Amino acid sequence: MRAVACRRYGPPKVLQIEDVERPVPKADEILVAVHSTSVTSGDARMRSFKGAGIYWLPMALMFGVLRPRNQITGMEFSGRVAEIGKDVATFRVGDPVFGMKIGSANAEYVAIRETAAIAIKPDSLAFSDAAVTPFGALSALEFLRDIAKLKAGERILIHGASGAVGVFAVQIAKHMGATVTGVCRGANVELVKSLGADEVVDYTTTDFTKTQDVYDVILDTVGGTSFSRSKRVLAVNGRHVFVVQDWPQLLQAMWTSIRPGKRVICGMSGGDSKSDLAEIAGLIDQGVIKPVVDRTYPLDAIADAHRYVETGRKRGGVVVSVAA
Repeated sequence: MRAVACRRYGPPKVLQIEDVERPVPKADEILVAVHSTSVTSGDARMRSFKGAGIYWLPMALMFGVLRPRNQITGMEFSGRVAEIGKDVATFRVGDPVFGMKIGSANAEYVAIRETAAIAIKPDSLAFSDAAVTPFGALSALEFLRDIAKLKAGERILIHGASGAVGVFAVQIAKHMGATVTGVCRGANVELVKSLGADEVVDYTTTDFTKTQDVYDVILDTVGGTSFSRSKRVLAVNGRHVFVVQDWPQLLQAMWTSIRPGKRVICGMSGGDSKSDLAEIAGLIDQGVIKPVVDRTYPLDAIADAHRYVETGRKRGGVVVSVAA
């Protein structure tokens, strides 16, 4: 099969399309013929091995110190079940599916455990839309529900509201009953409004930390805020939650956790919950949330897709087409 190989860490040009052995599913695995996959900000960081910050050592041990341990790139995929292991009970050959697996998704076939983050694709979604859903939607759900512990009636500001995580965070926060303010650049204001945000701030013209608004939660999905400046607009017991974090945020989280009042909270999304992905599929079927596709690239242009993602200007997700 054709797959995107990353044999060493580096810029996008290190990525190569190679013919590699097609995976054989184990007894508890599903083999998916991939229709569409994606390039996320996480894929770009893993390829270059930059931006790991405080997590450099555990990430190096997990993913490879000198070179990638899993040399096939990609996290998100959609397609049809091509083969199932002998113990698989909940999927059949031909089922349309989507899912997430750290590594291996930028290929014509991907093998994934039945108990991992894979679900039947909602009928309302094209394969291309489904391929940019798991990473952002799972992260948004986990950060809002489990880390920020967002409650109905609270006011939340989402910084990076037009990104892969942000577009889902806006929609899920609204579904949870919050009043949502999105922060993005001017070109994306209408998009974020269309996703249900009650208010949208253009960060190129307005500094939200200098307004008179007060928020119970600030969710920073891109690493563009600081607690020292943002605490002015946090409620008395407000939470400043960082999806992207480094030493300053971690130390602030430790310090504020032992004091009453405003807090910094850091966390990481596992991105591998089967039940959470099933919940996301249900919300899509109900029309509560929808993915946003920015651009689509062919598999042969994977390096160009990475270059675009690294500009930090994408809206929602970037699709990579595998099958015609």
